[in-house]
Amino acid sequence: MTPAPHPPHHETGTPRDLVGIGIGPFNLSLAALAAPLTGLDTAFYDQRPAFHWHPGVLIDGARVQVPFLADLVTLADPTSPWTFLSYLRAHDRLFPFYFAERFHLQRAEYDAYCRWVAENLPTLRFGHQVDAVRWNPERHLFEVDYTQLDADGEAEALGRTHTRNLVLGIGTEPHVPDPLKPLADAPGVPVIHSADYLGHRDALLAAGHVTVIGTGQSGAEIFLDLLRHRPAGRERLHWLGRTEAFAPMEYSKLGLEHFTPDYTRYFHALPEPVRDRLVTAQWQLHKGIDADTAAAIHDELYRRTLDGGWPDTVLTPGVHVRTAGRIATTKIELHLEHTQQNTRTRLTTDAVVLATGYRERPLGRILAGLAPYIRRDSRERPRVDDRYRLLLDPSVTGTVYVQNAETHTHGIGTPDLGLAAWRSATILNDLTGRRPYPLPRRTAFTTFGLAGHDAAPAVRETARSLVPLADNR
Repeated sequence: MTPAPHPPHHETGTPRDLVGIGIGPFNLSLAALAAPLTGLDTAFYDQRPAFHWHPGVLIDGARVQVPFLADLVTLADPTSPWTFLSYLRAHDRLFPFYFAERFHLQRAEYDAYCRWVAENLPTLRFGHQVDAVRWNPERHLFEVDYTQLDADGEAEALGRTHTRNLVLGIGTEPHVPDPLKPLADAPGVPVIHSADYLGHRDALLAAGHVTVIGTGQSGAEIFLDLLRHRPAGRERLHWLGRTEAFAPMEYSKLGLEHFTPDYTRYFHALPEPVRDRLVTAQWQLHKGIDADTAAAIHDELYRRTLDGGWPDTVLTPGVHVRTAGRIATTKIELHLEHTQQNTRTRLTTDAVVLATGYRERPLGRILAGLAPYIRRDSRERPRVDDRYRLLLDPSVTGTVYVQNAETHTHGIGTPDLGLAAWRSATILNDLTGRRPYPLPRRTAFTTFGLAGHDAAPAVRETARSLVPLADNR
C-alpha cells in the first residue's frame, strides 16, 4: 500500500515571476535564455525524472531536420553559454565536429546536448508533477499545485507555489488512429507507436512480418532500419500510408522561409478560416520525407536486387486502415482501402508500427482551473496573441504563455526547433517589459502578403500592459 503523501508544502518568500510547466526543448530553451537575466525568478516543472527527447526514435544515424544553429539559444543569443558549440567545447569535441562537416546533427547528439543543458540549469525541477493551476483574484497570482515524485514515480510530497506568470510547454502526444486504438491499448498485442520503437526493436526484427503505417519521416526511418537488419529476400515488410505518394519534404531555401518569424507574423494576422485551411494544405513543408532518407531506402532496395531477385517488400501510398482486429492469438488483420482506386483488401501481419505522428497535448486538464477566464475561437480552441499569450479575461492580470500549443494561431512553424530560441526571446522580452534579446526586424526574402496590409516584417515592440519586473518586485 502506498503511503499517503505529506500535507501540501507552501513555498515561502516572494512569488515567482514565471513558472514553466513541462520541460521539453522549448521550455528548456526558455529556461536557458532566462538564466542570465538578473532579478528574474523562474522555476520549471516536469514529472519525468530527467530530460529525454523522444528516446524511442533515437535510431542510429537518424538526424534532426534542422541545422545545428537551431539549438536552444543561438538564434537569439549566439554568445550564450548554452549553445551547441559550447556543449562541444565542454566535451572536447569541437575539432571532430569541425572535420565531420555535418550541418545536421544526429538525433542522439541533439538529445545529449539538451540533457547537458538540463543537468546544468538550477531552475529545473524534474520529478514534479503539476496537478492544478488556479488564479487567485485576491492576491493577483497564479497558484500551482504539484506532487513531488520519488525515483519510482510514486507520490512523495505535495507542494504549492505562487507565480505572476505561467508558460506551458507540455508538448505533444503520440497519435493513434481510431481503428487501431483497441489493439494498441491491448496488453501484449504488437501494435506500437513509433515513439516506442527502440524499446520493441528486437521483437520487431524477430517478427515474421512487419507493417509500418505512416509515410512521413519517422515511418521512413523505421522502415529503413528494419530493412537494413532483415535478411535479403526474406524482408517481409509492408510500408503503407494515407498520403498519395512517398513525398519528399519541401526543403528548398525559399520554401524554408515558411519557418521564419516573418511568416509566423503573417500567418497570425490571417483570418481563422484561412489559417485552418493553410495548416492542412502545407503538410509537405514538415511531414514529408527527407531526401537523404528516401535515397537511402531506394539504395538499400536496389542493392537487394543485385542477385537477380526483388526484396520481399511492399510500399503502397494512398492507403488507410478502415478496421483492424486479431486473428487467433498471434496475427493482426488490417482492413485496407485504397483511396484512388476505391478498392479494399485485407493484410495479415505479425506486428504493426504506427508512425502516425503526434498531436498537441490538450491543455484542458492542466488549465481546468482557468477555463472560465480563457477566450476561445469558433472551434473552442484557446486564442493566442502574437506574443504567445493566451487571451484571458481582463480580471486576470497575470499572463499565460504557450509553447508548441499554437499551431492554429501561429502555423506550421509552431513545433519547429528552428523557432525555439526566437519564441523564447519573444516571451522573455514581453515578460520583462524590456528587450534583453533584440530580435531581427526581417528574417525572410519573401514578402508574405501585400504591402500596406500588415505584411511588413518589422517586430512590433509595443509596450506591455503589465509594469516591468524591475518595478514590480
